Amino acid sequence: MSMARLVVTAVVVEGRSKSEVARDYGVSRRWVITLVQRFLAEGEAGLEPRSRRPKRSPRQLDVAVENRIVAMRKHLVELGHDAGPHTIAFHLERGEGQSLSPSTIWRVLTRRGFIVPEPHKRPKSSYVRFEADLPNERWQLDITHWRLADGSDVEILNIIDDHSRLAVASQARRVFKADDVAGCFRKTAAEWGVPAGMLSDNGAVFTGIPRGGGRVALELELVALGVRFRHSRPYHPQTCGKVERFHQTLKNWLDRQPTARSLRALQAQLDRFTNYYNTHRPHRALGRRTPMDAYQARPKATPLPAPILDPHFRVRRDRVNEGVVTLRHNSRLHHVGIGRSHNGQRVIVLARDLEIRVLTEHGQLLGRLTLDPNRDYQPITKP
Repeated sequence: MSMARLVVTAVVVEGRSKSEVARDYGVSRRWVITLVQRFLAEGEAGLEPRSRRPKRSPRQLDVAVENRIVAMRKHLVELGHDAGPHTIAFHLERGEGQSLSPSTIWRVLTRRGFIVPEPHKRPKSSYVRFEADLPNERWQLDITHWRLADGSDVEILNIIDDHSRLAVASQARRVFKADDVAGCFRKTAAEWGVPAGMLSDNGAVFTGIPRGGGRVALELELVALGVRFRHSRPYHPQTCGKVERFHQTLKNWLDRQPTARSLRALQAQLDRFTNYYNTHRPHRALGRRTPMDAYQARPKATPLPAPILDPHFRVRRDRVNEGVVTLRHNSRLHHVGIGRSHNGQRVIVLARDLEIRVLTEHGQLLGRLTLDPNRDYQPITKP
């Protein structure tokens, strides 16, 4: 039996006073009086729990304002943009001068069924994060894939400023070669300035060192400019997390657009998105500023005043085949003539940029040469 029925039974059936019942059951006398009055007026129905919702809510949002929040949410989702409470608040204040807190917008969206509560995620304090102190202090770059309307696969090169998250480049090609990446960097640096450093994964167009292939075009370009170039460790995309996250944001938007039929059409979409992303979209990691606002707020970092002195030593082990060994320089494969008398012999190739030496496994010098980058086959000068 519920407490309400016990109280009413004690008063109505047992004939006890209301004050006595309130004292014995540890409830207020006012509550006992209210229960008895409800029972006498409504019977058993009067003992059912009543809603505690206030009859008036002076601070409740107007229905028209709630509808505007929902409309903005739907509009941003249709465009493929971020549609969270902070973004909606940003657009309502900037576009319509209506200031609402993100928590209020969150409650409206939850009540309307647009937000489903998620289980607790990993605490933010457990993440180890890094961020450049100045714009152009470090750029992150990476390549992702997309499909055109005909089903053909294309590649998109994205370059992000680590400090401001500014998308300084987003370019599409069928396939990016090492020279294409270097060309994109030159064009980007001409517009935004030469960065002090760059960060990428170990893709073949970004570095040839893990594969024993020497430097690719971008590495040679950056060394000449004094730009520090760092790479993440293999199979650890979190190091380049900012550009990886940009891939996701970009693809979410592209999913909402008509599928591009050509590279030109896709590039137009990329240009339109980067303009919105840089100048209109508030970024959570930037205190809800746009990347352009964050980029322009501080002075720009610059590379070292002189080219980095790096002799670029490289060791390659090979076997002589038909009198030659191969060596890759600046993404181009060269054949170095050793002589057919050494066929099948294992050799060690030592490269110091263009200065090449070939030795036997026992350290005997077979010859040397200065590599001509414009020639394929080149004979070695014997000692």
